[in-house]
Amino acid sequence: MPEDERPPPAADLSEAAWLELLTEGEFDVLGRLPWSSNYSFLVVVHHHGNDQRAVYKPGRGERRLWDYAGGLFIREVAAYELSAALALGIVPETVLRNDGPHGEGSLQRFVNADFSEHYFTLLAEPGNDVQLRRIAAFDLLLNNGDRKGGHLLKDESRRIWGVDHGLSFHVEAKLRTVMWDFAGDQLPPEVLVGCESLRDRVPERVAALLQPAECDAISCRAAGLLEHPYFPHPEEDYGAYPWPLV
Repeated sequence: MPEDERPPPAADLSEAAWLELLTEGEFDVLGRLPWSSNYSFLVVVHHHGNDQRAVYKPGRGERRLWDYAGGLFIREVAAYELSAALALGIVPETVLRNDGPHGEGSLQRFVNADFSEHYFTLLAEPGNDVQLRRIAAFDLLLNNGDRKGGHLLKDESRRIWGVDHGLSFHVEAKLRTVMWDFAGDQLPPEVLVGCESLRDRVPERVAALLQPAECDAISCRAAGLLEHPYFPHPEEDYGAYPWPLV
């Protein structure tokens, strides 16, 4: 669909309004998003006369992996819920939908961004340091196994979002990321505040989406970050970088 025929993004909607739209609206598929190993679709969501774009990831379109159980779309929602519970504002609003045209999946607010940008271009721009460090620290809590450079999106207000968190929350160490530039630096204080709460209890809205062992792993990672509040260095004998990088 030509850009001028697509519904405009609603950057002025509140978080609650986005969640209502994504949860209650009907949606139609516009087309498949390119460069995705799993099936992801650009959709338009209709809700009380408000038409907005979103990204639909059905479980039926997931490629089988040996080290992650099916239902990667559930982890997409869990990542949003954790970001929201810690008031980090990293992941766009994301909900579960069981009535999609291709079955159960996640539905996430579409971020209108310059898609030629990615982590490496954002790192070179003055003023992005605080946001990038926050996302890199969030990935430590998530145990993000696939933080590619293109998974960071800067919207029109210059806010940087993190997307594509399906390969997260594994109980084993799986961190693979391009964001190693902060290795050895202290973790952001706002993330450490979140670690204080996660050490004792994972929020119910997150726990409801994950297995008990995965929740225990979150608490263990939070406790570990509080004991050693610094960004780690990549291990030489471990595949610390995703492929492709962007």
